[in-house]
Amino acid sequence: MIGIIDYDAGNLKSVEKALNFLGEEVVVSRDAKILLGADKVILPGVGAFGDAMSNLRKFELDKVIYEIVESNKPFLGICLGLQLLFERSDESTGEEGLGVLKGEILRIPEQAGLKIPHIGWNSLTLMNQGKLFKGIENESYVYFVHSYYLKAMDDRIVTATTEYSTTIHASVEQENVFACQFHPEKSSKIGLKILENFAKLNKEEK
Repeated sequence: MIGIIDYDAGNLKSVEKALNFLGEEVVVSRDAKILLGADKVILPGVGAFGDAMSNLRKFELDKVIYEIVESNKPFLGICLGLQLLFERSDESTGEEGLGVLKGEILRIPEQAGLKIPHIGWNSLTLMNQGKLFKGIENESYVYFVHSYYLKAMDDRIVTATTEYSTTIHASVEQENVFACQFHPEKSSKIGLKILENFAKLNKEEK
């Protein structure tokens, strides 16, 4: 079973729908026992960094996330969920992120001819043999919606980048923690394959 963390952020239903399409058993919850009992857990989300962190703390889901990560279960952050896993964001000065991964979230630099937020399809440059990208060709296109981007402290955890005004760390993997700035649930067949790869992680290890 895959648990989806409900912290009053958007985009939960589309992730649930994509996983159901893949035949996965899914539960959307903020109940600690349910989430800790799942085989793997996803933190999706769209919205503001500061509001999201406040909600995680209000529902004590920050503690649940730390426990899940420490239990070595596969954990996936999507879009805002990726950003929350890091230390800080330009979007909410003074608000600490979860700090599960090292790095910061920066505003996409202004550039003539490019609109912010970045909304649309961009190709990925794959690196470091990411498990989420097994069976996916380099330069495959995925769907982004964001105004802020990740700059990870350690390039070795970066499994995909894209170019939009700057080099964006589009996906990272560190041990059992995975994260994507793009939306796999909105990225057609490529995105479904990424979610399928995540869903298979536990099954392949057993």
